[in-house]
Amino acid sequence: MAKMKVPTPDELMGMWQVSGLKEKLIFTFLAIALFRFGSHIALSGINSEMFQQILQSGAGGNIIGFLDLFSGGALGRVSIFALGIGPYITASIIMQLLAAAIPALEKLQKEEGEEGRRKLSQYTRRFTVGLALFQSFVLMTYLKRINALAADGFMSLTFIGAVVTLTAGAVFIMWLAELITERGIGNGGSILIFVGIIAGIPFYAQRTGALVAGQAGMQLALLLLLVIFFATIVMIVIMQEAMRKVIIVNARRQVGNKVYGGVNTHIPFKLNPGGVMPIIFAVAILLFPTTILSVAGQANIPPGIFKDIITFLSNTVFDPGGLTYYLLYFVLIVALTFFYASIMPNMQPKEIAQNLKKYGSSIPGIKPGKPTADALDKILTRTTFIGALGLGLIALIPGLATSLTKITPLQGIGATALIIMVGVALDFINQIKTHLLARQYEGFLKQ
Repeated sequence: MAKMKVPTPDELMGMWQVSGLKEKLIFTFLAIALFRFGSHIALSGINSEMFQQILQSGAGGNIIGFLDLFSGGALGRVSIFALGIGPYITASIIMQLLAAAIPALEKLQKEEGEEGRRKLSQYTRRFTVGLALFQSFVLMTYLKRINALAADGFMSLTFIGAVVTLTAGAVFIMWLAELITERGIGNGGSILIFVGIIAGIPFYAQRTGALVAGQAGMQLALLLLLVIFFATIVMIVIMQEAMRKVIIVNARRQVGNKVYGGVNTHIPFKLNPGGVMPIIFAVAILLFPTTILSVAGQANIPPGIFKDIITFLSNTVFDPGGLTYYLLYFVLIVALTFFYASIMPNMQPKEIAQNLKKYGSSIPGIKPGKPTADALDKILTRTTFIGALGLGLIALIPGLATSLTKITPLQGIGATALIIMVGVALDFINQIKTHLLARQYEGFLKQ
């Protein structure tokens, strides 16, 4: 690999002045600053200190700490952005699944162009509002139950005002995420989740430092855990950047005395086509039944079989630290990787085969048309399977390492957080590179 060229000051200034890039970066960072500012504005009538004590003691269950990580601490502070980007991500997932199952929605997505996608976006936004109302009601009910909410009843002004404020905060974050996607750099939802995770690292580092202080054995275990985390990051980078190149032979065309085409190219199929999205989708799907179980657990259900089932599901199946949860997480990652690959426009074997035949190109040794589509389908199935299996296994490593070393405070920045952080960072860098390459900066970026 060639040595990376060191940019001169003039090249750095030229890069900053690239048309559109400066504005996109500034807008993205301003949106992030606004998101972080709102996450520190606390709701009125809430005893956030009591909730923080419950959160730090672990009495509220692993799920609360898990949600707090993705909100950047906004949930623990019970701020106006306590719900974070969760309702919007969950609504987006459900709409994508419905679009693949319901012909009318699939037609909107694939056949009606921009107008159809705009309608789907409207449905997603409305669904986000409904989910935000439900989740804010659950959160306020829980706070009332632990006496952290200064309200006499469910119909009090404090309770209703808090539910409305939290819902409005979730809708605002949805709007902010869409603006980042449209006017900034990267996927807005992923960027906000990334920022939330980064903001929580100092808190988890402080707790870990207090745990291992003065204990030589725990310090060695922490060192081992950090080595495993670093190795996981390396594997994530390899997984995100790995691809299968399918050689394409282009037909030669003679125009006058000149011959065009005839140069071999390739189609790149990424080993992990969905990037970080299968991870985010899997987390959001697992959180949905957890929220339902939380509501059921707070209800005054008399002891019996139904109560026992709810307790079993909450403490065993959907406990973020449990074995069953990890297995469900693994299966969901594998399934969602395949699902995401199936809906990506650049990974449709039939369409690719048709385009190759249209332009007189072919895969060496394979006939154009259906044989090409079948060959591409086989290649995509194999690469996606390897990528899905690898992504699922990588997701389990930090959690298993945490259980082995007993360094539980770092569990918050375990598998899910690591993959999201690395994946979003790589996507952010790649989008900047793509923008620069489009502006004739190949020489600066070439390695």
